[in-house]
Amino acid sequence: MENEIDGWISQLSQCKQLTEADVKKLCDKHDLSELFRIGGNSPDTNYLFMGDYVDRGYYSVETVTLLVALKLRYRERVTILRGNHESRQITQVYGFYDECLRKYGNANVWRYFTDLFDYLPLTALIENQVRLSPLALRPARIFCLHGGLSPSIDTLDHVRSIDRVQEVPHEGPMCDLLWSDPDDRCGWGISPRGAGYTFGQDISEAFNHNNGLTLVARAHQLVMEGYNWGQDRNVVTIFSAPNYCYRCGNQAAIMEIDEKLSYSLRRAHRIIFTHRTSRSLQFDPAPRAGEPLVSRRVPDYFLVSTQRIMIISVPAYCTYNVPPVANSFNIPPPAPAPALAININIRHMRRPRDHDLALALAHSGV
Repeated sequence: MENEIDGWISQLSQCKQLTEADVKKLCDKHDLSELFRIGGNSPDTNYLFMGDYVDRGYYSVETVTLLVALKLRYRERVTILRGNHESRQITQVYGFYDECLRKYGNANVWRYFTDLFDYLPLTALIENQVRLSPLALRPARIFCLHGGLSPSIDTLDHVRSIDRVQEVPHEGPMCDLLWSDPDDRCGWGISPRGAGYTFGQDISEAFNHNNGLTLVARAHQLVMEGYNWGQDRNVVTIFSAPNYCYRCGNQAAIMEIDEKLSYSLRRAHRIIFTHRTSRSLQFDPAPRAGEPLVSRRVPDYFLVSTQRIMIISVPAYCTYNVPPVANSFNIPPPAPAPALAININIRHMRRPRDHDLALALAHSGV
């Protein structure tokens, strides 16, 4: 079986899709190449991906298939969280459904993956003991998720109690974790997205304090520099999709976390921010043949909030097991919609140490 998976990974790394039968087998068990060239290939580097692997890209099928194959092959090295686009309703509107129809001639592959999405974990916790002085030990804990906080969730135990094996609901704590955004205003607010909430610095500070957290690392929002610190460094937003929708001209970022949970942010070939012993990597999109130069100005539509950052961190122990797919929804397809695309290719940068942690957003959507 391992040899077969290695063959799938090799094929997908060349951006060649698997057959429908191979995709079904893969799901039952359970331009990304540039990102791995920067962060290092599995299993040399541990990866935590924070959602949105499909929609708005030319290669959603190949991207999500490669990630699932890597998870199946290196279970203890790759962790895949669920994003708001890993749902049946969103993928029928923003391109993944149409891409599956175009590449396979039917909706079976789309159904295999959307059934699989129901089993993805919603959050991950990276923790360790960091010695700040010879006399004291302080736990360093990073809470990772796709969207943001929820007024229905005060503790991590509340997150653990959520029944995640379902389609993403329109409201409630599960919805909030995948849809909410940080905001400059204090307290809770109505999200302009129509799902989830906005939350202020007072909310993130209280949540981190009550749960002994150092940081909330999330994705979900376009950030022109690839990452953004917000709310007095209680929240960081990581965006690992360069030149979003092939027209935004943004950079992307990866946050590296070592075994002591030190992290830093880096742009291009220089370090931008360092905290203890970790760092973040920024990168531009890989050049595409025939693609015009894109300006750095982002359309106002994508700038939902000023608080946006992209991180890459790698926790070695954050893993999940995918039970056999048990549910299948026969949702009638909508009228074809124009599919936007995303290029996930990234320029090569330094290869992290084997024990570094990496956390990546393969694609961030609205």
